[in-house]
Amino acid sequence: MHQHHGDLAATQQEHWQQTYAAHPGMYGVAPSSPAAYAASAFRAAGAEVVLELGAGHGRDALHFAREGFRVHATDFSPVGLRQLVDAARAEQLAERISTTVHDVRTPLPLPDACVDAVFAHMLLCMALSTDEIHALVGEVRRVLRPGGVFVYTVRHTGDAHYGAGVAHGDDIYEHGGFAVHFFPRHLVDELAAGWELTEVFAFEEGELPRRLWRVTQIAR
Repeated sequence: MHQHHGDLAATQQEHWQQTYAAHPGMYGVAPSSPAAYAASAFRAAGAEVVLELGAGHGRDALHFAREGFRVHATDFSPVGLRQLVDAARAEQLAERISTTVHDVRTPLPLPDACVDAVFAHMLLCMALSTDEIHALVGEVRRVLRPGGVFVYTVRHTGDAHYGAGVAHGDDIYEHGGFAVHFFPRHLVDELAAGWELTEVFAFEEGELPRRLWRVTQIAR
């Protein structure tokens, strides 16, 4: 029985809230490797304002702030964002970081062409339908200035958990309470329509290991 996407997303939101509350700073303080790459790519493009989608408790948003960017961080977990704000204050980075609680299934609460770069680590492969992912990338394009850089990472269909656990349809599988939309390669290409797709980089992260793509595309 497939869980309705809206119900699944609500369940996932609660699961992440509980996870962040039970494990403060669960991903540690060091930035992810994609964030370290993105900071360099954003700097090379002359970016000043970075939007991070799905920032969680903020290890990557804090890295961008330390690197001199102004950062707008969004997540659907108020618990995660509170941890980010507390960490930013402790590091005297609070003036560089703003946060907004936001569900990416709805339009971004930002004006057109207001940011220079967007980063999303494993956010697009959450429990989102393909249509919702397309709509989200459309919103990213709307808020990015022309020439702006979008770096995102997703788990793909070569991952060990693809096809395992509870199937929800649309390449979404739930394992250990977390639902993941595993990306086929053609979805990456479809999302890059109208953009300049500059790189699809395969890498591994964490235990298992998780198999991901790091995608870099530029707004035309």
